[in-house]
Amino acid sequence: METDPASLDPELRTAKLTAIASGAFGLLSLCGGVIPLCGGILGVIGILLGLSSLRVEKSRSAMVGIGISVLGLLVTIVYMVMLAFKQ
Repeated sequence: METDPASLDPELRTAKLTAIASGAFGLLSLCGGVIPLCGGILGVIGILLGLSSLRVEKSRSAMVGIGISVLGLLVTIVYMVMLAFKQ
């Protein structure tokens, strides 16, 4: 049985939305990793959103969002290093 989003506390509702946004920004940072500036910024935004969600509620979706964002940031850093040594 799912809860009605309108009945949730506004702070809890915001935490759930930022946890989902963290995962979305993490996926975008994985895709945008081939453009180093884009992937790096999206990864950092995803990590910050996940951490802000974890402060309110310890949810699994926030931890997954942080994990995906960190992975996207690592892919971006590895790609930047590969580009630096290729030239």
